Amino acid sequence: MKKHFPLVLRIVVAFILLQTLRFKFTGHPDSVYIFTKAGLEPVGRIGIGILELIASILLLIPKTIWAGALLTLGIIGGAIFMHLTLIGIEVNHDGGTLFITAWVTFILSAIILYLHRKSIPFFRRVFNS
Repeated sequence: MKKHFPLVLRIVVAFILLQTLRFKFTGHPDSVYIFTKAGLEPVGRIGIGILELIASILLLIPKTIWAGALLTLGIIGGAIFMHLTLIGIEVNHDGGTLFITAWVTFILSAIILYLHRKSIPFFRRVFNS
C-alpha cells in the first residue's frame, strides 16, 4: 500500500488536470465564462490549459514528480484565489463542484510534494548534508 499510494495520488491529480483540458481547449461555454469573468479569456484559458498539461506530464515522470506537484499547486492555488475573489464558489449553478475539485487537487498535490520532498534539487542537498 505504501508503495502504490503515491502513484495513485499522482494518477488522480493528473486525471483531474487532464479532464479539464477538453473544456479549456474546446472553448466550452463554462470555461469561457470563467476566464472572461477573470479577465483572462482567451489567452489565459489556453495558457492555463497548456500549463495543466505540462503539470500532468511532470507528475507521471518519476524524476519530475516534485515539479509537477509544485506547478499544480501554483495553478490550482491561483484557481482557488480566483474563486474566492472574482468568480465565486458556485459557477453557473454547479453547486461548487469546480471549487471543491480545486481544493481536492490542491491538497493531493501538497501531499505528493511532501512525499517527494527529498527529490527536490534544493532539498536534496539539504538532506544529504
